[in-house]
This record gives sequence, structure tokens and C-alpha cells, in this order.
Amino acid sequence: MIQEAQRMQAIPPYMFARIERMISEKRAQGIDIISLGIGDPDLPTPTPIIDELSRRAYDAANHQYPSSRGMKTFREGVASYYNKRFGVELDPEDEITALIGTKEGIANINYCFVEPGDINLVPDPSYPVYDIATGLAGGNSYYMPLTKENNFLPDFQAIPAAVLSKTKILWLNYPHNPTAAVADLDFFEQAVAFARRNNLLICHDSAYGEMTYDGYEAPSILQVTGAKDLAVEFGSCSKPFNMTGWRIGYCVGNTAAVSALARYKSNVDSGVFQAIQYAGLAGLQDYCSFVEKNRAVYAARREILVGGLNSLGWELPYPKGTFYVWAPVPLGHTSASFAELLLNEAAIVVTPGNGYGPAGEGYFRATLTLEESRLKEAIERLRKALGRVEF
Repeated sequence: MIQEAQRMQAIPPYMFARIERMISEKRAQGIDIISLGIGDPDLPTPTPIIDELSRRAYDAANHQYPSSRGMKTFREGVASYYNKRFGVELDPEDEITALIGTKEGIANINYCFVEPGDINLVPDPSYPVYDIATGLAGGNSYYMPLTKENNFLPDFQAIPAAVLSKTKILWLNYPHNPTAAVADLDFFEQAVAFARRNNLLICHDSAYGEMTYDGYEAPSILQVTGAKDLAVEFGSCSKPFNMTGWRIGYCVGNTAAVSALARYKSNVDSGVFQAIQYAGLAGLQDYCSFVEKNRAVYAARREILVGGLNSLGWELPYPKGTFYVWAPVPLGHTSASFAELLLNEAAIVVTPGNGYGPAGEGYFRATLTLEESRLKEAIERLRKALGRVEF
């Protein structure tokens, strides 16, 4: 009998894979499912980006193996974006590497720095890959609870010294998935000072850095003086340019960490198809126009979903970042029981908060990646199934 490695036996089924399977099963029964579960933009990739891919795909020079670090042209485009957007200077040669989407970079950087028994500081709740990839590399996660009372920011002072003595990586993610919390530059200054005192590498996942509203502009951690001494930032073309299926992102910042990740990747993948890199570059070069259109769409949808939930008894603030809504479950429910109720009684899929970590219990996450008419229908289904809820 074929035996899986022990590391595989410890991995739970990926939450979003379970959700996709659940949706497929219900739709196969002829049920009209409204999925607010997976954060995958429903908006099309902008035409100029598609046109750039088409043009570059016919160039035979792009049909061979790409550089595992990414084309110099793409890396220069990332550097230019950081300069324009954040006023941060990056060296395309040593401080930037391309990624096959940020997810693989987030997973792979653990193999570069985490030894068996090491600890990573993982926000709780958070994107599951931070925790799972830590375990795959042989490390252990120490959960930093993110609470409403602390604006869903970690309390660095609450982390025991015994934990810090074994810690390698501090994971951060703002604007935050799943809570939609945002952070200011002062928070990142505190994080950098904390990491410096404890000799940690900060890995900041900035996938939602351009998905912001109400005048809020998400900072880069690299804007903090000295941050490049100990921090890298993961950026993505997926959310700002509706390119989730294209798989193109980047890691920037600390030279040693970027170089280690690039060296690791050169042994496990062969880089990003160059035509896709050119397409991502087209997005970065004209990011303002693409991002503003997306923000306007999601802001309008935010009004429908948050306003609708509040009309049913919730008292939710309007999130300033991401395209998620993080909401408590009504009285008498767990995260899982409420998600099950919505599926069975209203044919609506949301993700239970405990799927993002123990501190997510008591919450659910809903996305804005559906057209307005479907969001309005979702609210009406909730109104019929739940009436007015209590907390």
C-alpha cells in the first residue's frame, strides 16, 4: 500500500477546495447557489492587459524557458511601481523576484528559513497558507489572536519570550484577509522595531494593497526606515487587475531573503511564462486606471451587502480594505452551524470563520465578488430565512 509522507497526513483538506466541492454538489442537484465564499474577482481582466498577452504570445522569444527570477523588464516594472506608489526605491537585480502568484512564494519562503522545530508567528485568523506552509517546512505556528477590541491587529507584547527565542518569521497581511482590517504606517513601524529586537524576518502579504476605499491608501511596510534590513513584501497582480487565473506576483525587499527564495524556486519551478509577465507589467504601468475602476465597483457592492446585513440586525462597519465582509454569527450559532444554515435554508455559501484559525470562531466571511443583483438577492434570501437576527 502506498503510504503518504507524515507531513501530508497532518494537512487538513484545503478549505476552499471543500467549498468548491460543496457548491458543485448543490448545483448538480439543480439548486441555485449564491456563493459568497471564495475571493475570486468576477470582473474580467482589463482588455489592454489581455491584448498585451496576445501580442507577446506570438513572439517566439517568449516560448522558451523564462528566468526563474523573472524578466529584468518585469522586475524593473515592479521597481517603478513601488517608486511611484510608495516612494520606495528597489534594486531590480537584488531586491525583486517574480512569483507564479504570491501563494507559491508565501509557501516556498518557509523552506528557505524554517528548520524543524522553529516557530512562525501567524495571525489568527488568517489566510490558511501561512500556517499550513509553516508545518510543511517542519515548523510550528504560534497564533497571534486578532480581536475586534484591538482592531484586528496583533499584540506583539503578548508573545512570550520563550516563543520569540525560537521564532524565524513574523507573518503580517494588511489589508487583512479575512477580517478586512487595515493598518497604518505607525503599526508597521512598531512591527519593524519588534522584529529588529527579536531578530525576525517579516513577511508581509500585501495582496489586497490596492483594494481600499473611503480615501484610505494602504502603505507598504517597506516605507518604514530600515525595513529592508529584515522584511519582504509579497505583491500580486491577481486582485488589482483581476488576474487570479494568470498566476503572476512578486516578492520584494530584503536582499538575502529575496535571493534565497529565488534560489529555492530555481530548483523547483521554471518561472512565469514571459508573455504573462509582460501582461502583468502592463497592469503595473497603468495601475491607477485599473484599480480605480475596481474600487468603484466593489464600493457599490459593499454598500449593498453591508447595508443589507445591517438592516437585518448586524451592526457592521464599512470595511476600508479588501473585498470581504467579516461578520459575527447570530446568537446560538457557531461559525460552522451558521454556514450550514445559510447553505440549507437560503442556498448561500459563506466561509466559516474558524476555517481561518481558532480566533475566527464566531464569525463568517462573505465576499463582494458577485454582481449587484446577486448580492441584493442574497440579502432577500437571508431576510426570508432568518428574519431579524440577534447577537
